[in-house]
Amino acid sequence: MASIKLILRTNQKDQTGKSPLYIRIIKDRKTKFITAGLKLKESDWDEAKQRVKKSYPNSARMNAALAQKIADAEGQVADMERKVKTVSIKKLKEAIKGKEVPNFFEYSRKHCERIRNNVSISTYKNYHAYLDKFEKWVGTMEVYFDDITVSLLMDYMSYLSNELKNGNTTQRYSIMILAIMFKEAIKEDLIPEYMYPFSKLKLKKDPSRRQFLKKEQFEAIINYKLDEKSKASVYRDMFIFSIFAGGLRFSDVLEFQVKHFNEEERRIQKVIRKTGRMHQFKIGQLALDIINKYKKENAEQDDFIFPVITNKELYLKNDEYRYTFIESANKAANFQLQRIAKKLEIPVKVTFHISRHTFATNALNNGMRIEHVSKLMDHRDISTTQVYAKIISEELDKAVDNYIY
Repeated sequence: MASIKLILRTNQKDQTGKSPLYIRIIKDRKTKFITAGLKLKESDWDEAKQRVKKSYPNSARMNAALAQKIADAEGQVADMERKVKTVSIKKLKEAIKGKEVPNFFEYSRKHCERIRNNVSISTYKNYHAYLDKFEKWVGTMEVYFDDITVSLLMDYMSYLSNELKNGNTTQRYSIMILAIMFKEAIKEDLIPEYMYPFSKLKLKKDPSRRQFLKKEQFEAIINYKLDEKSKASVYRDMFIFSIFAGGLRFSDVLEFQVKHFNEEERRIQKVIRKTGRMHQFKIGQLALDIINKYKKENAEQDDFIFPVITNKELYLKNDEYRYTFIESANKAANFQLQRIAKKLEIPVKVTFHISRHTFATNALNNGMRIEHVSKLMDHRDISTTQVYAKIISEELDKAVDNYIY
């Protein structure tokens, strides 16, 4: 026989000093909690009498509602136990809750499908990957929003850190995806705000470290001898092009088409894949030379400049193929760049994204105003660009320490 009782969970106290009231079910030494839809201060709750104290506004109405909830719960339990000889505590919880609090995984996966056409494929896949990761740890899909407590999340974070050896950034994303689902469910009035357990979590954040190449290092990469027909040569040129074209991301360089370049004005005009914003800027001679090296004489407007994408029609029409191709090509580019860097004994793990950092730090070092660098990099907020200004300052401090006595 299951026992049912109202419990004020003071371990989930919010900033106002209020704690959520739950219906606690105990069966076969296992415990489950169901939200009662109410938050109270400890001074307003009589644990012994299982009632809201008379001093609390509308206490009579609240106590009547709570008594009805308990009666309904006991009725549901009795009915279930009469119909089924052996009934699990999970089934009892489901019977009592009805549609009150949705299943976390069912809601989250449905939400992912609803937003699928409004986010990038990488975002959609990441959402599912982080949800799968959490489900694997919990060990069941039978998890409701009110099952996910601060205590549960702290245990999960401990698992991410100690068992999976996830870094701070991965841990943050693992938790943030869950938090997003809670926020969306709150927006839809499916769960109350007080059920949101993430406010009390402290997520560590890795300090922003932006590796970049100094002038002599990327010049060494420019001058490194390669077979002009090799993939290594193409990826190297794309990397250098990015450095001299405002630090364009890999996907934007890969998708750079004839129509994106105004030859007369030496200006690139392109919608940036990550932000979806139209971006335009003028390029210098070295970037222009690379365009001229790869641009075909009778090129059509939708032809890609760099000869990496082999199936243009499929790439432009199929989102899944495009996502997979970008990911694969980016890995191939990073592999070739790291081989070159190793040959040149460059003490930096060179990935394509470093071209972006290299552009920013070298532009600032050469006296370009931070507002202009921010605009060229298509940053929404100048604070993002200020990270690079801090790097320049730190490099200057090192120079003073090393050379001024």
